[in-house]
Amino acid sequence: MAQLTDYLNPESLQQLQDAFTTVAQMPIRICDPAGAPLTVVSVPIGATDDDAASDEPVRGVQIDQAGSPIMVDNHVIGRIKLEAPEGGRLQTDVYPRHLRLIGLVTGVVARLCQRERQLRTRVEELTTRYRLTGEFTGQRDLQSLLDLVGSTVVEIMHAKACSIRMLSEDRTEMLLKAGAGLSAEYLDKGPVRLSDSKIDAEALSTGEAIYIENVETDVRFLYPAEAAAEGIVSGLCAPMMYKGKGEGAIRVYMDHPHAFDWFEVSMLKSIAAEAAAAIVNARLHEEAVRLANMQRALRLAGEVQRRMIPSEPPAVKGLDIAAIYVPCFELGGDFYDFLDLPEDNLGLVVCDVVGKGVRASLLTASIRASLRAHASNVYEMSQVLQNVNRDLCADTYTSDFATLFYCVIDTATRTLTYSNAGHMPPLLIRDGKATPLAAGGPVLGIDTSLTWQQDVVQLQAGDYIFAYTDGLHEAMNFDDEPYGQDRVRDAVLAACADSCDAKGLAKHVLWEMRRFAGLQKRPDDLTLVAVKVL
Repeated sequence: MAQLTDYLNPESLQQLQDAFTTVAQMPIRICDPAGAPLTVVSVPIGATDDDAASDEPVRGVQIDQAGSPIMVDNHVIGRIKLEAPEGGRLQTDVYPRHLRLIGLVTGVVARLCQRERQLRTRVEELTTRYRLTGEFTGQRDLQSLLDLVGSTVVEIMHAKACSIRMLSEDRTEMLLKAGAGLSAEYLDKGPVRLSDSKIDAEALSTGEAIYIENVETDVRFLYPAEAAAEGIVSGLCAPMMYKGKGEGAIRVYMDHPHAFDWFEVSMLKSIAAEAAAAIVNARLHEEAVRLANMQRALRLAGEVQRRMIPSEPPAVKGLDIAAIYVPCFELGGDFYDFLDLPEDNLGLVVCDVVGKGVRASLLTASIRASLRAHASNVYEMSQVLQNVNRDLCADTYTSDFATLFYCVIDTATRTLTYSNAGHMPPLLIRDGKATPLAAGGPVLGIDTSLTWQQDVVQLQAGDYIFAYTDGLHEAMNFDDEPYGQDRVRDAVLAACADSCDAKGLAKHVLWEMRRFAGLQKRPDDLTLVAVKVL
């Protein structure tokens, strides 16, 4: 059990006794709860009881030999004794001023002890808050953070229990996320609509703590019977606010009638604010981890996709081939491919899938696999495209489609057979003129009943074939003007006029486009394939 010496040290007790003795002009002793002195009489008494001659003694009242009790929280922590000088009159009689003095001294010492206890409690609470600030900030797991906040509130505020509810994503419900000191049955009540929870709604709308004097009589409380069964009587609800935006609410419950003082209200509001900031940081950390994992997955997928695109064009007798592939993001919707076909035939594919990112990259992989499978067994080009189209329609939505140019060059006879499925027509450059290779049909992936035509071109030495995707002619400058097909044709003709090789043709066209667009961000993937007939 607590005693005076738990609140005041012996030096302080001695100073108090000496001061009171001087005022009373009589020995006053400060004792422990059993009446044993804790101090010594060290102040000489210079006056006598003749100073009290004007007072009438209270006859027959004896001095309590145990002393007047000093009470703190209904517990006796010490006593005050008024000792008369040896042979003095106060051995039998007590004057009114002595009775008043004993009561005054007892009250002063009790208040000092209470203030000392409150001061120590506040220091401990502030120290704990300082420690918790670091713990809240360093906590990264959201659920662990909420559990820590709940147990911390119970510990600091010496409470019966604590519950934490957070707003749902649509901010219409309060979801119970953590609880301390509450049974599983009480916690298992499910979400509560914010419009029904008047206490939480008031706290979040005003930003102030809401006092619940008695859960059974407060009409705002939603579950009075269940709370009473838990032993809850009084409560306090503080909003968790971060930059003016509510994140949820913390409730602290007491098992007895309790009026929260200003410090306790300030304490809970401060913890709620720190918890809100920590919760937001934990969410941001989780999102950052998810984003990092997603970016890592995208990088890996991008590496896989890039491995599907030939790193170098094939070395084919009689042909000079070059290609440039520039994706807009980690994953692209363009691809080109070279197919090594029987009897000295070379297949060339340039494809552009609608959209960008993961979905487009998956479609490119599907189309590439389908084309390679059918082209190796089917010679008729129109039939190859019909088979690819059927596969694409079976596995995708109608909004998923692709444009594709597919040709086969017979290197022995220099014959080009091609079919264009809605793709930007490649250019055949001969004698300074550009002829678009447009024969074919619609885009792939719309309707399984569609068909495609094919055309045959006899190639000559010095001919160029230039195929590209819409990332070239749709490139914009800072005036939002597209590069356009005319500029593409002019750049190709200019390079061919200089009799450059295939790589020189591709680089020249890319340079001209970039010179036109400047540092403007590219809106789409870019693929260029150039072939020169030797």
